[in-house]
Parts: sequence; structure tokens; C-alpha cells
Amino acid sequence: MSYEKVTQVKSNVIIGTKQTLKAMRNGEISEVFVAGDADQHITQKVVSLANELDIPCWRVDSMEKLGAACGIEVGASSVAVKR
Repeated sequence: MSYEKVTQVKSNVIIGTKQTLKAMRNGEISEVFVAGDADQHITQKVVSLANELDIPCWRVDSMEKLGAACGIEVGASSVAVKR
């Protein structure tokens, strides 16, 4: 389900941890997807901020599949859906 949702809204997503964190702090995000096979040291920042800001945070299993759902040829550790 999660990959399908990202694919449906791929024109309205922010890809990557740094950009996701910035957009979350600016209040631009409705939900976040984090790849389970990404480096937890990196993704934990996104998960923690999502919990702090009460933004729904979903885990998916693969960076590669998450990147493909966004229409990019590389993996994505985190993806945020804009409001």
C-alpha cells in the first residue's frame, strides 16, 4: 500500500532525509515514509521528528522500491508527502 500511495502522489513528494527534515520543520508535510533497510542512524532523525510533530510515519522494507515509487533510479531512505 505504501509504495502505491507514493507512486500516486509522486509529483507532490520530497525525496531524501535532509529535504524531508527541513520540510517537516517548516510544516509542509502530511506524512512520511522511511525505508527499513536504510541506515537507522540517518532515518531515526526523521522518525523522531515525525513523532515530535505528530506526523504519520510509515516504514517500508526497501530503499530501492521506495526510490522506484518516486520515479528515481536510486534508492530513497525517506520520502515525505507534501500537504
